[in-house]
Amino acid sequence: MHVRAIDFSNTHIVTMRRHDRQFRALTGCIDEFLPDGMPLVWSMRRQGACLNDRVYGPLFTKIFLQSCSASFSHYLVGGSPECGECFKKKMLHLNPRLRFLGSYHGKCDLSGRLENHDEVLAEIKNLRPDFIWVGLGTPKQYAWIHRIKPRLDRGVFLAVGFAFDVNAGMKSDAPQWMQRSGLTWLFRLLSEPARLAPRYLKYNSLFLWYLFGDHVLRRRPS
Repeated sequence: MHVRAIDFSNTHIVTMRRHDRQFRALTGCIDEFLPDGMPLVWSMRRQGACLNDRVYGPLFTKIFLQSCSASFSHYLVGGSPECGECFKKKMLHLNPRLRFLGSYHGKCDLSGRLENHDEVLAEIKNLRPDFIWVGLGTPKQYAWIHRIKPRLDRGVFLAVGFAFDVNAGMKSDAPQWMQRSGLTWLFRLLSEPARLAPRYLKYNSLFLWYLFGDHVLRRRPS
């Protein structure tokens, strides 16, 4: 089994990859970028992509684990210890066949190094889980995957952001009408204004700027 990494990307991630050369290099460890937000889906449709919907990280996590066979195993990285316990408890309630082999719920620095970095790596190598769910947030989860992926010989990394918190019931998710309208970012902003306002102001503005600029360039006669 080869080592693969999948990301559930929103406009923030896409814009950072375009705007920040260092982040673009960091996310070179990701093999597949799936559109997590409706604004991305709409933009890709305008380019001719046949997309019916987004692949929303928290919902994908829940549905995947709910239907996952007992033949597969899982390892969790991210969230607080309380969040990790609540997440596992709720997922096992949905699917008692799930096999969580281990987890790490502690700090991670910006370079992608965990508090118990060597111990976690050794445990993952020893347990050899099929799926490694990573909820360390941006940019830390990409730094950790970038650091760890070359040292493994099997497994699928899934960078799911705050999916642990949502599915554990630690944080509220946007109502369906806001999600369908591409307003998940606004719900999160109102929930955590101090943390998210600077990020959204910068990267949402840059996303629109790049979108407008690309549109102008496409219309310019060659």
